[in-house]
Amino acid sequence: MSVLLIIIPILLLVNTHAFADDIKGFQPIQPFGVFSTISAEGLKKKDIGFCINLERSRDPDLYRINMQLAYGLRENMEIHLSLPYLLKYEQDMYGFEDILFGFKHRLNDEGRFDPAIAYLLVVSPGFGRDEFSTNGRIGAGIVLSKKVGPFKGHANFLIYQPFKSSMTREYLLNLGTELAITHSSKILAELISRKNYTINKLDLLEWRIGLRQETINNLFTTIGAGFDIKDRKPDYRFLFYISYILEGKKATIKKVYED
Repeated sequence: MSVLLIIIPILLLVNTHAFADDIKGFQPIQPFGVFSTISAEGLKKKDIGFCINLERSRDPDLYRINMQLAYGLRENMEIHLSLPYLLKYEQDMYGFEDILFGFKHRLNDEGRFDPAIAYLLVVSPGFGRDEFSTNGRIGAGIVLSKKVGPFKGHANFLIYQPFKSSMTREYLLNLGTELAITHSSKILAELISRKNYTINKLDLLEWRIGLRQETINNLFTTIGAGFDIKDRKPDYRFLFYISYILEGKKATIKKVYED
């Protein structure tokens, strides 16, 4: 934990820039995903998840904070709320992006050979600053997760339909993996491919790596770095997450004794 607290301020003080056309979509609350790649696993019934994500990237200049809240409706069903805010974009632009509401439902648990499968539904009212808004959007996605030995892999395909007339659909294909190195820490790797709202071709192919540590019970700290391997936009990106899972009321086990 002490190492993470030393690294993060250094990363955030580097002179950086970020990239345009990067409106936040559905994001997992750690540890139920790999940065942006979502896991089919999720909160248990009545669990509450909190997450704060700090992001900084280069070319163009972007600083962002994303605040997330999630609640487990059932053992396989949860709702999400996400509120991203741009602290700085380019020289002097800042403001809220569109608030996002999400619903995730796991259709089946992982079996011996078959993966866990879930689907997503997303709605996002157009309440953000005009430059950062889609004027509202709807979205959907499919999520696959499978564990093989110490590795856990995830695959997502997501579609977002914006309401702004000048925008087109966004498509994302995310692939992520987690490697357990201790009982409380995992190495993370992710590949993000995207066609955004303004270009009718693949505009992003970003590789991300990082580390997630359960610092205390149910409190997770995650750091990561991303590099676009297609056009170097962004040149690089730094990510920092703090998340906490508040467990719901645990079932009371009653003991029965025979006379």
